[in-house]
Amino acid sequence: MTVSSGMGWDTHQKTFETHKTRNQPGLDQVLSALIRDLDQRGLLDSTIVMCAGEFGRTPKVNKNVGRDHWARSMAIVLAGGGLKRGYVHGSTDSSGMAPATDPCTPDDIGATIFTQLGVNPNTELQSPTGRPIQLFREGKVVEKLIG
Repeated sequence: MTVSSGMGWDTHQKTFETHKTRNQPGLDQVLSALIRDLDQRGLLDSTIVMCAGEFGRTPKVNKNVGRDHWARSMAIVLAGGGLKRGYVHGSTDSSGMAPATDPCTPDDIGATIFTQLGVNPNTELQSPTGRPIQLFREGKVVEKLIG
């Protein structure tokens, strides 16, 4: 299931004000409540919660007090599904420009999630016309994430 807030996270201007007053309070409340509820009901170990955007944001603030698109580094939140609790994986360099330790790709995260769901990430599917489609071309399971 995918949940979207529709609140507009693409903040090229007034990033800090927008996040403080509009985006973060709701996300923090809902995401923490979901994870806590799943845990209290004994469902967190069989459910994977992922919170991510499709790219990171520039480490430097632009002239409009915003942050632009940045593909070299990003953050995501993963919880449940047999993944380590309270674990932080990887870091960026001191300026936030690029991965410094334990870099991984979106395909690596996808391969890890699929593995935790019992699906081999190297599985090859076929389109209706018989064309082969790999689930992940280059994704490798990030073993350090698994609890």
